[in-house]
Parts: sequence; C-alpha cells; structure tokens
Amino acid sequence: MIQKKKIRVAVLFGGKSAEHQVSLQSAQSVINALDKKKYEIVPIGIDKSGTWLLGETPRYLLNAHDPKLIQLSKSHTEVGLILQSAGTLADMRSRRNHGKIDVVFPVLHGPYGEDGSIQGLLKLAGVPFVGSGVLGSAVGMDKDVMKRLLREAGIPTPKFIATHSHEKLSFNAVKKTLGVPVFVKPANLGSSVGVSKAKDERGFKRALREAFQYDAKALIEEAIDGREIECAVLGNEHPVASLPGEVIPSHEFYSYEAKYVDENGAALQIPAKLDRATIKKVQTLAIKTFQALACEGMGRVDFFLKKDGQVLVNEINTIPGFTAISMYPKLWEASGISYTDLLDKLIHLAIERFERDQKLRTER
Repeated sequence: MIQKKKIRVAVLFGGKSAEHQVSLQSAQSVINALDKKKYEIVPIGIDKSGTWLLGETPRYLLNAHDPKLIQLSKSHTEVGLILQSAGTLADMRSRRNHGKIDVVFPVLHGPYGEDGSIQGLLKLAGVPFVGSGVLGSAVGMDKDVMKRLLREAGIPTPKFIATHSHEKLSFNAVKKTLGVPVFVKPANLGSSVGVSKAKDERGFKRALREAFQYDAKALIEEAIDGREIECAVLGNEHPVASLPGEVIPSHEFYSYEAKYVDENGAALQIPAKLDRATIKKVQTLAIKTFQALACEGMGRVDFFLKKDGQVLVNEINTIPGFTAISMYPKLWEASGISYTDLLDKLIHLAIERFERDQKLRTER
C-alpha cells in the first residue's frame, strides 16, 4: 500500500503584537497535538521585530514551560514567503528554496496576525490558511467596528463608546451614557492586554493612558453584572457551535494574568451549567455573530449572561487561544471533538475554502 504524502503545515506564531508570549504558548500546544503521521510540521516563529525564523522542533522555543519566561529561539534561518508562489519558502539571505507549504496554521494573536494583515499576505502567496479571511479577521479584531456590525445585525451587545488618542472625552459624558464602573480597552488587541476597570475619573484617565499605549483607539464599555459564557464555532458556509462553557474569574475580572499566568486565575466550567433553552440561545447567537462578522474556519464568541436571562455578545476571537488550558479546544472536547481531530478539521476547512476560491473567475 502506497503511503499518502504528508501535508506540509507551517505553524506561524509569535509576531509583533503585545500578545506575543500567548502566541508562543498556543503554538506549542498546536505543534504537540498535530498528528505527526499526517503532517510534516514547519514551525515559523515571528520575532518582535517582524522577522520570520524557520525553526526545528523541539528547539524552536526557550523556557517553553514557563509562561512568564517563554520566548522564541532566534538561532534559526530567516525566511519569507514568495508572493504568487503557491506557498514557497525562501531563505532571506542565501535565497535557497525551502520548499512549498501546503497550508498555513496562523497561531498569531492580536495586530499583525489576527487583524487581516497576515491573511492578506497568505492570499497573495497563494497558500491555504486556517481561520477567517481578510475581512472577517479585520472586523473581528477591531472591537468598535465589530460592535457596530453586531448592533446593525440586531445582535445584543453591551453599550459602548469609542474614542481616539487625539480626542478629549470627559468622564462625566462617559458616566452619563454608560454608568460606572466601565471597562476601558485597546480597540485592536485581545487576551485582556491593556484592559482596565475604571470606577472614578482618576481611574478612567489612568485606564485611557494604559489603553492608548497599545492602540490609537480605545473602547469604553458598560460593566455588565453577569456570568461570562463562551461558545466555540467551527465551519465555513455551514458553521456549528459547541456546548457553551463558563469562565469564573478569581480576579476582579478575567485579566491577562488570570488567563495565562495564574494557574488559579479562573475556574472553567465546561460545559456551563445552563438550561437547554439558554444553551440553544447562546449557540444560535454564536453562529449568528460568526456569520454577521464574515468569519470562517473558527471563532470563539464571548457572552455575558445576565440574571434576568438576557444574553449579550461581548466579542469574537477569530484566532482564539490554543494553549492546553484554552477554552476553544476544551469546548470542542466537551462537544465530542478531540484536540487533534479539531486541528484536522480546521486544516481541512482551510484547504476546502482555498479550493472553492480557486474556482472563482479573475477575468471577464
């Protein structure tokens, strides 16, 4: 029996975002879980300056088991994708060809990885990639645009105000519209980086300064008193939703430390203890959100469940965390899809979409 050729999968991770370390943790889990009988894994780490480094397993990370000290090993070859080459990798110095990539699995969180930037590059390179395309990635990253689209689609979301670093916004105006306390976030970032809870004018000004360190636009949201529910979505034209899970933070809110550093930062209830009607409502809204934001492949939709039963969509993550303790793979495990099988499905969806788009006409 002739063995099928392994699919060559480039796992792309790291990047220039403030979520660089989170990406390293996610990539490590993905690389460990990919079926080595099916895939030839090509680890490509992007350092904080934007340089692509072709790594070799298992030496592509340093301090791999410490989320505070984990870092990308830089003792690797600098590479780049050749545009319009169907995924050919080349050495940036010697120009030596490192072969073609069959599919790219971006495990890049935040700007330059989750915002449509890398997705546009991969489209120009002519290579299939996991996750949403340029549009879905861009609107999923910008919380202001995302929430305006949700509102337009009739999907309930907390009240919010967007402001830019060059604008002056008074705390009294915010208090009048949103009440107190409020959450202040960089508009284009995730993993709770730069997020603060403000209870008074002094805290509000401090929160804006913090948010503007990461983005020129900030989002100010009303604080919702409710349970934090998350639901995973998988698919292209016909997406399906997982069983919901619940995040129960031990910190004041689900901060970066609670998510990735403090092992006791939050308890995850998977599946969430919800009645059937609420589960159905969450799943329906998750799929509706995924489609309204032009997402494909994967997404994790985060909700607030109020005491009166109202469900509000907080946001979507188009490249959700893939660490060993991350919600997205855990929700699918609870729904009957193992981590390894989930990666298989995501890679299949990427190739399926690429083949679909290749059939589109590019000339009259």
